[in-house]
Amino acid sequence: MPVFTISAAINAEAVAFDAATDVCFPLITNGVAMSPAEVLAAYRYQPNPERRHYMLKGPQEGPCPVYLQTPQRIEALLLCHFFAMLAEALIEREIRASMKSAGLPGIPLYHELRDCPCPRAPRILEMFRDVQRHELISEGQVVQSFEPQLTRLLRQVLELLHVPTSVYAGVSAT
Repeated sequence: MPVFTISAAINAEAVAFDAATDVCFPLITNGVAMSPAEVLAAYRYQPNPERRHYMLKGPQEGPCPVYLQTPQRIEALLLCHFFAMLAEALIEREIRASMKSAGLPGIPLYHELRDCPCPRAPRILEMFRDVQRHELISEGQVVQSFEPQLTRLLRQVLELLHVPTSVYAGVSAT
């Protein structure tokens, strides 16, 4: 009756090779004029554009079923999504640059007013979703205006975005 046994041995050459090449992987590019450091920098920048593509697939729901008949309408819809992504990128860049120049390590945008060191546009826009201005109109005349109540945090965000708070007050719809 055969008896089977298992034995193990460490392959020192394979371990040494794996240790020398651990966390190393090739980067292939068609940029022949780029130095290895520039190729690595371009690779590390890659998540930024991909995050913007996530915005098209996620919060903007770009690829949801849309039945457009002509290529021009498809292009127009994607152009609108592009403008929305551009606006979000500009909001994020502006608030982060303002925070850096003001020396703010973060602003309390998270729940329980925890500091957010890197504000995202969807969260910033979400903060303003309930900010409303109403006017009571009778016979074509404004009888009373109900101005929005901006919290200290909303005023700080507007200041960091270089948006005057006066845009929320004193503008008549008529």
